[in-house]
Amino acid sequence: MNNTKEKVVVTGGAGFIGSHLVRALVAEGYDVHVIDNYAGGRFPERVTHEATYHEGDIRDTDLLKNVFEGATYVFHTAALPRVQFSLEHPVPTHEVNVSGTLSVLEASRKAGVQRLVYSASSSAYGVQANLPLIEDMEARPMSPYALQKYMGEQYCRLYAEIFGLPTVSLRYFNVYGPDADPNGPYALVVSKFIQQRLDGTPLTIAGDGSNTRDYTHVRDIVAGNILAATADGVGRGEVCNLGGGHNVSVLRVAELVGGEIVHVEPRMEPKDTLADTGKARKLLGWEPTVSFEQGVEELKNLAGIA
Repeated sequence: MNNTKEKVVVTGGAGFIGSHLVRALVAEGYDVHVIDNYAGGRFPERVTHEATYHEGDIRDTDLLKNVFEGATYVFHTAALPRVQFSLEHPVPTHEVNVSGTLSVLEASRKAGVQRLVYSASSSAYGVQANLPLIEDMEARPMSPYALQKYMGEQYCRLYAEIFGLPTVSLRYFNVYGPDADPNGPYALVVSKFIQQRLDGTPLTIAGDGSNTRDYTHVRDIVAGNILAATADGVGRGEVCNLGGGHNVSVLRVAELVGGEIVHVEPRMEPKDTLADTGKARKLLGWEPTVSFEQGVEELKNLAGIA
């Protein structure tokens, strides 16, 4: 990327992934604008003072169009996340994750944005007979959240094909890293285990802990977003996996974090996930660079855990 002070917009830029992306774009020399309604909370450590923040809802298409005017790229990371939350709140999550995405696409089209990068989800795969998970597999969403994120991909494809708005969708696999919120019932397992270790409480494992996930460091996710915005030859609604390329059991996560464990009731979720990253490598030139062991060790050091 260059340092010409091109304008870019990050929806959900005060969230976990969005805030890391904002910092990276500022470091690249971009004029970065953030739209966020702070539904996920206000965290001072996620604010980048060199960026411009606009408080508002992504369903407000007129607000979006005004902020998007003159923007080269829009990174759509805003969402109401988590599978379990969507099971408990299917209507409000649909309104944000589907109607909100449609609003972002429509505002991008009207503002003449050159490319939109959409934060999709590996949850769209659901349960598959084979691993690794490849983009041309039939989607089998198992939750409202998974279906909503998949619908967002389909809207991105349609807007590229029908309206000529260049889009790329990135299916994230279990993103972790600094500044992830460890609190609440929907916290991601890595940050939750780190917080439990700090609190001196047992690490809570749903089920027997044999489920595996492909954990992806947020730095690699950010790099994938920037490549998706700038790579030549994409923008026709392509879908690319962004995953670490290795799956790790929950028991192994607990072992790396350290501490006593306790088992709780299992959740309704796929047994295993593992990303095939060949498409992202070919189309974007993207490769994961942070091993899971390295990422967990960094988080433990940041938290002061020996």
